[in-house]
Amino acid sequence: MSFDTPINRVGTHCSKWDSLERLYGLSPDDGLAMWVADMDFRPPEVVQAALERMTAHGIYGYFGDDRAYLAAIRWWMANRHGWTVEAEWIFTTHGLVNGTALCVDAFTKPGDGVILMTPVYHAFARVIKAAGREVLECPLLLQDGIARLDIDGWEARLTGRERMLILCSPHNPGGRVWTVTELRAVADFCVRHDLILVSDEIHHDLVFPGQRHTVMPNAAPDITDRMVMMTATTKTFNIAGAHIGNVIIADPALRKAFAARMNAMGISPNAFGMHMATAAYSPEGAAWVDDLMRYLEENRRVFDAGLARIPGVRPTPLQATYLAWVDFTGTGMTEAEVVERVEKTARIATNHGGTFGMGGEGFLRFNIACPRAQVVEAVARLTEAFADLQ
Repeated sequence: MSFDTPINRVGTHCSKWDSLERLYGLSPDDGLAMWVADMDFRPPEVVQAALERMTAHGIYGYFGDDRAYLAAIRWWMANRHGWTVEAEWIFTTHGLVNGTALCVDAFTKPGDGVILMTPVYHAFARVIKAAGREVLECPLLLQDGIARLDIDGWEARLTGRERMLILCSPHNPGGRVWTVTELRAVADFCVRHDLILVSDEIHHDLVFPGQRHTVMPNAAPDITDRMVMMTATTKTFNIAGAHIGNVIIADPALRKAFAARMNAMGISPNAFGMHMATAAYSPEGAAWVDDLMRYLEENRRVFDAGLARIPGVRPTPLQATYLAWVDFTGTGMTEAEVVERVEKTARIATNHGGTFGMGGEGFLRFNIACPRAQVVEAVARLTEAFADLQ
């Protein structure tokens, strides 16, 4: 397929484009939607074919016999990540926000603290607070534009009520691929403070050439008694609407607790998502992802080079994900002033940095998983919007 081919998503009940006017005051006719974290690309043909087989059959009943689905997950993790997963470790949830909520429910109690390494994906804080737990923000350090751990700073912030840490690996926003040494440091921190470690690795296939992601169980194989892994096909293959994800738990005691909550809530899988995920985790799907990352690498280069020419604007070096995290603090403007120029002058919808928690102020997140012509257009608009700084 050609990632350059534009696809009109307006009028398809698409959150990214059909909410543009209501939320940002931008018409989809001339606005650019670079906020919601899905791609403006069709998934691999193998996924399309799986759906076509379903529609050709014409009966949409309950999904059963998940052996092929589980085998596909195991194959993918072994071949793409060097991680051996047993079938009985795998739970299927309605996406990983649902998976996060289930982990919070299963492994903490109301009033407990849950640690987030901020700035980080905003849905984590939302579900934690909704469950009556407390969010403890442990800010990352920013050194030379790159996010770093601040273990000593985190130690000083603890209250003693913390029971869980949610790791985003690779990190969203910021696109940071954590090193094995950094992952080990997070694992040791969790051991010292008796924390359940939930590793959300939804972006772990979206790693740029030259970077290497390590799954947490390979970085810290000795702490599986407190580790929960979360993975999904949805970000990788642009099938987020399928609302399907996996919570993978090696430890029997943790599995039992998680299964109890799944059963209590009556959660069962979405047949469409199961068929799509089974098809995606395949050699054909792997080849598509490799092509995707080569395309996104050039999008990243074009976007970063263009924004770096605007005085005071600094794109974060993107190692993974398709979510460019841009620092506007060097302009001397407030976040409100920056947003005014980006949204009203350049007519681009982005995610505001402050919504990601401490450390996000003054940043904006741009989704560059779109045809390159849109990236080029976004750079031109931003250059014009900040022309007085040139």
